[in-house]
Amino acid sequence: MISAHWEERPAALGATRIVPLVYDFYGFPERYYRTTYPAPGAPGLAARVRELLRESGIATGENPERGLDHGAYVPLVAMFPDADVPVLQVSMPGLDARELFALGRVLSPLRGEGVLIFGSGFLTHNMQYAFRPGTPDWAREFDSWAEDALLRFDVDALVDFQSRAPAARMALPTWEHYAPLLVAAGAACDGRPQVSFPIAGWWMDGAFTKRSVQFD
Repeated sequence: MISAHWEERPAALGATRIVPLVYDFYGFPERYYRTTYPAPGAPGLAARVRELLRESGIATGENPERGLDHGAYVPLVAMFPDADVPVLQVSMPGLDARELFALGRVLSPLRGEGVLIFGSGFLTHNMQYAFRPGTPDWAREFDSWAEDALLRFDVDALVDFQSRAPAARMALPTWEHYAPLLVAAGAACDGRPQVSFPIAGWWMDGAFTKRSVQFD
């Protein structure tokens, strides 16, 4: 799991055993702070990730007390509600687009080893427009651009999105929520993957695209 909510350099591996979740949000109803998700740790996978990173000359850190943050556990609650799938969260080592794509390439062998490489974020994420009625034009423009670039698997465009995408600065005033997509795309780049969007639409009255990207 690569979440928009964990940046740490060097790329750090989270807990390989059950530890408390990270409730890294505020102002929500109390029930959200009582959510639990006791997914098994994945120490074997952690060892394999360390191996892949070491072979590629990428430094690795450890953060064994850091539980899954809400960018990680919220989608997992919906996808695997029984919390019976081992989970390993890896930090993003900063916000360098090419570095994130390269990290995904290093992790790509895991796809053939029964591992789901999951990037969790949003393709549009501008909190100033949350819960305003209607979908802004800039959100539709960026979402449409992203759909096209992904279907063509235009790696150069995806990496250089800030210069190439329309309304990029409005869609992503800060772009940590876009960053996990680059890791997932890097992991899928051995050949030209089939790209699909199992979920689409709009959330928070329209400012946040729900577009979910799947690489096969």
